[in-house]
Amino acid sequence: MCNDNTVDKLKNEFHYTLSKFSHEIRNPLTLISSGLQMIASAHPEVQDYKQWDDIMDNLDYVKELLNEFSTFNNAGRINLTSTDTGTYLKTILSSVKPTLDYLDIQLDTDIPDSLPIMMLDQIRIRQMLLNLLKNAWEAVPVPGGKISFSVRLKNPGICIDIRDNGCGISPEQQAEIFQPFFTTKESGTGLGLPVVKQVVEAHDGSISVESAPDHGTVFHIFLG
Repeated sequence: MCNDNTVDKLKNEFHYTLSKFSHEIRNPLTLISSGLQMIASAHPEVQDYKQWDDIMDNLDYVKELLNEFSTFNNAGRINLTSTDTGTYLKTILSSVKPTLDYLDIQLDTDIPDSLPIMMLDQIRIRQMLLNLLKNAWEAVPVPGGKISFSVRLKNPGICIDIRDNGCGISPEQQAEIFQPFFTTKESGTGLGLPVVKQVVEAHDGSISVESAPDHGTVFHIFLG
């Protein structure tokens, strides 16, 4: 059985390997991208070919994938600042509401005015919550989708519940969803929820999920 030191060593080795892998791919990718831009500048007619758009789309996908790797690798590094938690959470939800309104997805919120001032990495927490909200709106029916975001005090911190009426997650998938590279999406990287977990744990918090197929999902996030 692995002790904590062994687990930490394996994690560090994994993150180092992932960082090296991303770096080695990003350099030639930049050269390829620059070369294609030079070709398009010298021969604008190549952009009329459908294959050209396919090539550029695939390049954009690889760049996005590398950005996901970088996000995952750095999710546990946080910069804490004193945060008016209630105002901060309401601001995040306000930024999401126009998208949900456009998609005809109902958003219900319950954020008390009495939430404490907390030490948070505002960029990482925002990233974490937007990731969970995006998963929720991709899971719910449209129209008819519903997402609820509620917060309650839980000494010495807060508990955030994000609930949806979506397709749900099977028990087998629930056992894997926080593992890197596990995904049920055709174009997913499998890094979204692992990033969420890293951010939460970096804040000395915890995350759990309750779900059943066709009965929706709720994520419980504790931040201390």
